[in-house]
Amino acid sequence: MSPETIQKIETKDLQLINVSRVSKTEMDYLKKEFRFHQVHLEDCLAPYQRPKIDVYNNYIFMVLIFPLYKRKTREIISSEVDFFIGSNFLVVVHRNDLPPLINFLNACQTSKSKQKKYFTGNPSVLLYELLNQLLSSCAPILELLDNSIVDIEESIFRGYEKRMVKEILIAKRNIINFRRIMQVHRAVLTKLINKSEQFFSTGQLKLYFRELIETTSDIWEILDNLNQSVDSIEATNNSLISYRLNDIMKLLAIASVCFLPVTLIASIYSMQMPTLPFINNPLIFPFLLFIMIIGVCALVIIFRKKKWL
Repeated sequence: MSPETIQKIETKDLQLINVSRVSKTEMDYLKKEFRFHQVHLEDCLAPYQRPKIDVYNNYIFMVLIFPLYKRKTREIISSEVDFFIGSNFLVVVHRNDLPPLINFLNACQTSKSKQKKYFTGNPSVLLYELLNQLLSSCAPILELLDNSIVDIEESIFRGYEKRMVKEILIAKRNIINFRRIMQVHRAVLTKLINKSEQFFSTGQLKLYFRELIETTSDIWEILDNLNQSVDSIEATNNSLISYRLNDIMKLLAIASVCFLPVTLIASIYSMQMPTLPFINNPLIFPFLLFIMIIGVCALVIIFRKKKWL
């Protein structure tokens, strides 16, 4: 008897096994029913595997990872999906966290029309549609990244440069994670076509999977453009912050120069030396104050004429 986390969809031509939890119980069941190699089952149990493809006696083992956006943390993480592909069966092992995969597998469970459409002869059509659903789910995440970059750009030119430093770093982290996830999809799918001749017609697989390979290339190009955009925005933001910082430093320097004579005069007369001119004159304070104001105004006028202020 199979565990509750394993669903079967069987037709006369094809069998789909949906494993929605990854634990020793499920792996023991797969080993008993399909005699999968222990190394591949251990790969499924491992917390993270690099995308790869292996050909064994009567099946192909393929590992792919897909992006998953966490709204609470605003982070793109990876979710692993493992495939055991045989001539008349397809086993999908996942962590039950990818909505497109869950929805498609549930639809196949309940819809006879989908079973009739996808459960034909060998699993190539079913595998194509499943991968197509997963890759199509990347589009909303790409759009989200693009919108966030546009919002950052608009906020920068509204004067929120400092606030956008964190937003830029979040966008860069998500793009880097996304690129890391997608960087080997094209190579794995190409190997799938080349290594599966003993299971399926190569021409048939090429027909189904050429579009997927093009989709992965398109996703990679979009990510590359987003990466260049966020790098340019970061450079612009840093330039604006540096420019504003230079302005502040310039104003502070001008203020220091303007008040230097005032400070000097005040320091000299604070010593109360009897030899100082007008030290005993009762009008010394307003006289010195007048001199200080004149000196500051003169320096301000000089700076403005030189366009330093």
